[in-house]
Amino acid sequence: MLTFPAPAKLNLFLHVTGRRQDGYHLLQTVFRFLDFSDQLSFELRADGLIKLHHPLAGVPEEKDLCVRAARLLKQKTGTTQGVDIHLQKQIPMGGGLGGGSSDAATTLLALNQLWETHLSKEQLLELGLQLGADVPVFVFGQNAFAEGIGEKLVAIELPPAWYLVLIPPVQVSTAEIFASKELTRNTIPIKIPPFSVWQGHNDLEPVVCQSYPEVARCLEWLKRLENTTIAAMSGSGACVFAEFATELAARTAFEQIPDDMKGFVAKGLDSHPMRKPME
Repeated sequence: MLTFPAPAKLNLFLHVTGRRQDGYHLLQTVFRFLDFSDQLSFELRADGLIKLHHPLAGVPEEKDLCVRAARLLKQKTGTTQGVDIHLQKQIPMGGGLGGGSSDAATTLLALNQLWETHLSKEQLLELGLQLGADVPVFVFGQNAFAEGIGEKLVAIELPPAWYLVLIPPVQVSTAEIFASKELTRNTIPIKIPPFSVWQGHNDLEPVVCQSYPEVARCLEWLKRLENTTIAAMSGSGACVFAEFATELAARTAFEQIPDDMKGFVAKGLDSHPMRKPME
C-alpha cells in the first residue's frame, strides 16, 4: 500500500468576469497550495474492482470524486487492474479549500503511476476537467493564475507566506452562491503581469457573508488583525484566511482566535507535493 498527499488550496482572489451561454461562470483567480493535506492510500487489486474503504458520510460511493477519478482513468486506458482506496480526510468539506478536487487529482496522478497507464499530463488535465473545474490545477501541480472556468492555467511564482485559515461551522453550496441574483459578474479582467494578487478580491464573498453570518463573523475578525497582507474568503467558502509573511506572525494570530472559532496554520507551498516525483 502506497500513500500520497492531496493538499488544500486557497484562492488568493476570485473575480467573476462573465458567464458563458452554457451557464458556467468565467473566472480569474490565483491558486496557492497549502501544506495541509488529505492522505490517500492505494493498494492494487488484480480483480479489476475499485473499492473505497470508509466512505465519507453523506457521499454515495458512486459520487465520491476518488472513485469517479479511478473509474474514469480505468475507462480511458482500458486497464484491467483495480484498487483499494483509503482516504484519510483532513480538509473540511464545503470549505472552499478544494479537498474533493485535490483527492480526485491525487487519485489520477497516483493510479497513472501505479497502474502504469502512462497518460501524459495533458491527458490527465483533460480527465480532471471532466471531474470538476478545480481538479486541473492539482494535476497541473504549480501555483497558478487561472482563467476560463478555472482550466486555463499559467504557473505563477508567489513569495513565501503562512496562512491562518478559519473554518466556520457551515458548508456552503457552490451552486447556490453562483446562482445568486446578488452575485456580480462584471469584474474587469486583469492581465499578468503586472497585476498584484494583493489588489484582488473575491466576488463571491459578499453573497456568502450575507447568507452565512458565521462566515462574515470569522472574516471580520481576520480583517482586524495586524501584519496581514490578505484577509479574504477562499473559493465559494466557507473557509476564510489571512496571509502573513512569517510563521511566527501566523501562529501569534492563531493563539488569539476566540474560543468558539476553529482553524489551523499552514505554510504556502511553491508546488504540489507530488509534482517533482511525477515529472
